[in-house]
Amino acid sequence: MGRAFEFRKARKMKRWSAMAKTFTRIGKDIVMAVKEGGPNPDTNSRLRAVIQNAKAANMPKDNIERAIKKASDKNTENYKEVLFEGYGPHGIAVLIETATDNNNRTVANIRSYFNKCNGTLGTSGSVEFMFDHTCNFRIPAEDIDVEELELELIDFGVEEVFVDEDGILIYAPFESFGAIQKELEGRNIEILSSGFERIPQVTKKLDEEQAADVEKLLEKIEEDDDVQNVYHTMEESE
Repeated sequence: MGRAFEFRKARKMKRWSAMAKTFTRIGKDIVMAVKEGGPNPDTNSRLRAVIQNAKAANMPKDNIERAIKKASDKNTENYKEVLFEGYGPHGIAVLIETATDNNNRTVANIRSYFNKCNGTLGTSGSVEFMFDHTCNFRIPAEDIDVEELELELIDFGVEEVFVDEDGILIYAPFESFGAIQKELEGRNIEILSSGFERIPQVTKKLDEEQAADVEKLLEKIEEDDDVQNVYHTMEESE
């Protein structure tokens, strides 16, 4: 198996751990998708993907519809996607994706977390190059030949396909998202969920005490309401 498989396996139990936080994140994704392409998922591929993810996270249908309606209101503030980069304790690179309606607040908060945990907030581009920006799709495993599917999707940018207990996972570079989404939909293959991840090119193994220092920083960052995703170069235990 490739790096995407190992990355997913290590992060599986750590991501989207708190249901309330999950719904908050998806709610922001809905707002950004609607502001960008309108409230109709049939004509807005980004919104269509977010709704699939909301269903996969067991977000109630009423919550989804309410979020779309709220996002359609001109008075609803849009969120800006901002990337933060820095170094945590013991030289661990940290990459943070945020969605914020107040950048000054978010900058101040993120900087304070690094400062309190012996880390340093870096400048743009300081650690982003250490991560591969990927897209992924999860589809049902029934009646699909994985090897044949992988061969057929190579022309659309797919680099890795593997099976786990929840279905088939497809990984590709970030820029291939639209082409793969269109191809899967054209084949009437159900997309259970989709999204983007940043996979570290190299990870660093720490001892238990050092890892605890880094986890302290990561927990503070992940608890922030403006934070959508956090990635790092510390080798994670399964």
